[in-house]
Amino acid sequence: MASLVSELHTQIIQSVQSIVNDKKIGIAFSGGVDSTLLAKICTDLGYNVSLLTIGFEESHDIRFSQEICKILGYDHKVEKIKLIDFSKISKEIKKIIKTDNLSWLENCIAFYYVSKLAKYYDINKVVTGNGIDELFCGYNAYRNAIQLGEHHVMELMESKLENEIKMMKAVNLVASQFGVVLIQPFLSQGFIDFAKKIPLRYKIHDSDDLLRKHIIRELASKIRIPEISSNKRKKALQYGSLIHKTLMKIK
Repeated sequence: MASLVSELHTQIIQSVQSIVNDKKIGIAFSGGVDSTLLAKICTDLGYNVSLLTIGFEESHDIRFSQEICKILGYDHKVEKIKLIDFSKISKEIKKIIKTDNLSWLENCIAFYYVSKLAKYYDINKVVTGNGIDELFCGYNAYRNAIQLGEHHVMELMESKLENEIKMMKAVNLVASQFGVVLIQPFLSQGFIDFAKKIPLRYKIHDSDDLLRKHIIRELASKIRIPEISSNKRKKALQYGSLIHKTLMKIK
């Protein structure tokens, strides 16, 4: 495991350096293991990093990200979503992306606010952790798939990756309204090829595995990310920000 963790670290660094050319960047930040890992690595590489968190005022992501940033001491920008604007913006975004896919809509709404926040602080490139959950069995669906065998896990992974890559094109279309470009180092082809070769036992143990992404968490611990972040269970952006809950109330 130790040598594989080191190789994972190297591969992430190479992927970031190969596609993140601007020194001033934002990172979409929830305080969870994925975004905190990305923030730590980019900071260690010498990027001028601002952490960008969005959500409704009482949302989990705002509270938790502030807690993690107090420990790390990183520059942290927060955009609190206002209910009065939310319904109109949601409808406008749905027209832009032209889909009834609820997950796509919720993610596009979230990154609309991330991009708006970035633009306010004159940040043109925002790096995201998208791809880790797909490649390292972060989703709960992998618990069901592993009961059926490795082949089913890999089939699910391919499906999840295909959806994520397509969705991020829609997300970038929304971000372009602010002149912001979103960058996903974990969705670069080189990193995808590497991550697929990591044995599943380093990602998920069995159908009772509520934590998952174990090698990612090992790396997070190795580079001294706070334990409350490295061992935090997944909470998707649309849920942690309260976007999903609010969208359901409006509907």
